[in-house]
Amino acid sequence: MSVNIVAFGNERDGFSEDNQQSSLIWSYLGRSALISETESSVVLNSANHTRNPVFTEYQARVFGNVRLVVHDCPLWLEYFMIQSLNQKSSDKMKKRKKTQKCRVKPPQLEQPEKMPILRGEASHYDSDLHNLLFCCQCVDVIFYSEDLKKVVEAHKIILCSVSHVFMLLFNVKSPADIHDSAIIRTTQSLFAVNNEAVFPVLSSGSSCDPPVRVVVKDSVFCSCLSDILHFIYSGAFQWERLEEDIKKKLKDPEKIEHVLEKVKCILKTPGKLSKLKDCRPHQIKRLCSTSLRFFFNTPVLADVIFKIQGATVPAHRAVLVARCEVMAAMFNGNYLEANNILVPVYGVSKDTFLSFLEYLYTDSCCPASILQAMSLLICAEMYQVTRLQHICELYIITQLQSMPSRELASTRLSIVSLLRKAKFHNSDCLSTWLLHFIATNYLIFSQKPEFQDLSVDERNFVEMHRWPSDIYLKQLADYRNYIHSQKCYCTVM
Repeated sequence: MSVNIVAFGNERDGFSEDNQQSSLIWSYLGRSALISETESSVVLNSANHTRNPVFTEYQARVFGNVRLVVHDCPLWLEYFMIQSLNQKSSDKMKKRKKTQKCRVKPPQLEQPEKMPILRGEASHYDSDLHNLLFCCQCVDVIFYSEDLKKVVEAHKIILCSVSHVFMLLFNVKSPADIHDSAIIRTTQSLFAVNNEAVFPVLSSGSSCDPPVRVVVKDSVFCSCLSDILHFIYSGAFQWERLEEDIKKKLKDPEKIEHVLEKVKCILKTPGKLSKLKDCRPHQIKRLCSTSLRFFFNTPVLADVIFKIQGATVPAHRAVLVARCEVMAAMFNGNYLEANNILVPVYGVSKDTFLSFLEYLYTDSCCPASILQAMSLLICAEMYQVTRLQHICELYIITQLQSMPSRELASTRLSIVSLLRKAKFHNSDCLSTWLLHFIATNYLIFSQKPEFQDLSVDERNFVEMHRWPSDIYLKQLADYRNYIHSQKCYCTVM
């Protein structure tokens, strides 16, 4: 068996006269392995004959009977082969550079201009109700001491919204509805209503009735009643502050503890926390489970009725006056509504007006659609409730931003129509945002018929802020034409 190997490099004879290092082949195979030097050519000159071997052959026996033949290639031949490979490599690089000249980058897509940020308005629900205690508007309860001296004025709707004691006192609920003996005992021990001044049933077209007179039986509790009402009306239930106010007024620790326990009884929810002495300050707010939501769109304690689209909607003047300045002026000024129980409403649907009243009672709203939010925004602008306007604006913006491009292109909702309504009803933030929205989605809206309804100024604004820009689209078209004409490839791809 024979194995033939071609070795590149100048493997010199191990017996060279100079002191150069012996070749690897000779080192491993030994001198006896040298067989011959095959001549490729003979170069003659005047001095002597020079031998230029093409291959030097070495032969040896390895692994017993394996014949190993090594054909050593001299350095000059290796150099020739390397140069040939380098030449091929150089030709490839030149060809590649020539090809790269026709590779062009596509135009860079700029970022769309940022839309204006619409920030919501902080809630002033608690302060609105608290201010109602100071303005003395729509008062329907007057508390007296046992000697019939006037102590403080209040509103039944606010008191009943935080306490079952007052619900029981003003016949909103009966003892059978309460099912809590502690609340019943607290009501009977603290208050007595003058039956001759009980608030009568509402009748259409009648004027407002005189307030209910309530006598406070507990003199110690009566002396702190104004502080207790401030605590109730604030909505924050700052128990520590109430304790400080009562301690300043009452020096006796037993009296202080007595009044605080009565307040806890007033706030108590039926069937919960039977041991009021163990109730901690941070648990006070949990004592009360009622709210103004309980009285929304119900005739209970109602003192005004709105007539809208052939239907009637009951409401409470105190809540309307506290939460809406327009209604405060309407019910306390020289308007017909000030003395009338039945009040007509025009220019708004019943559902929208109910959503508006729900916000006044609960400080929250949840429109079912963009169109309903726009209708509610128009109603809020009519009654100058700015925070509700901002809530509706944010809802519309959020819903539009969440729409995929495909849905935005196919929707029947007219964004230009929304823009018109926003401008007409002084919603500057929303109208500005909608213009940016149209400009940012230019390729979608420019294909819609409603795009032609934009005014000259609006269209100029959209064209100026459009995304993608007209310059980019032109560069993109030129790039595509160049690619197709040159049959080039995109370097990005």
